Amino acid sequence: MWVRDAACGLGPYRADLVDTYWRWEQDPALIVGYGRQQPESLEARTEGIASQLRGDNVRFTVYDLSGAEEPVPAGVTTLLPDHAVRTAEYVVMLAPEARGKGLGTAATRLTLDYGFHVTNLRMIWLKVLAPNKAAVRVYEKAGFRPAGVLREGGYWLGKVCDELVMDALAADFSGPSAVMSLVP
Repeated sequence: MWVRDAACGLGPYRADLVDTYWRWEQDPALIVGYGRQQPESLEARTEGIASQLRGDNVRFTVYDLSGAEEPVPAGVTTLLPDHAVRTAEYVVMLAPEARGKGLGTAATRLTLDYGFHVTNLRMIWLKVLAPNKAAVRVYEKAGFRPAGVLREGGYWLGKVCDELVMDALAADFSGPSAVMSLVP
C-alpha cells in the first residue's frame, strides 16, 4: 500500500486483478455513469491492461480497509497527466459492493493528495454526467469545485444530458495530507 487513511488505501494497479476490474466495469450503473454504450469482453480487457501497465498514467487499486483483516480490492483511481502543463484528468471506478461506504471520497482525496504532493500537479480535473448526483457529491466532498458545463455532452439512461467539468487546485488542497505525513 503506497498511501492510506483509516477508510482506504491506494496500492499498485495489478495485472492479476484484471478479472476483478473487468467484473466491476460490466456493472450497468458504472456503464451508465461513464456514458459508455456497450460492455467490453474479458479478452479485450486483458489485452488492454498490458498497455495500461506500460503507460504514463498514474493508476491505483483502491483497497477497503474498514472491515476485513486483509485489505480488500474495492476500485481503481487514475490520473491521466498532461506533463507539459502539470495537470491531469481524474477517473474513478468503485466496485458495486464498495459504494455508499465513503470509499469514493476517501480514494479521491488520497489520489488528489498523491497527485499534488508526489506527481507535482497544479490542477486535477474531471468530467461527470450531471444526473450522477452521488458522484458529484463525492467529488465536492473530496475537494473538487465546478469549473464549467459541456451542454448536452453526454447521455444518461437514453436521454441527452449535460456533462459537468470540475477541478481541484493544489493551492486549495486543505486538511491532513497522508502523503506529507510519510515524508520527514
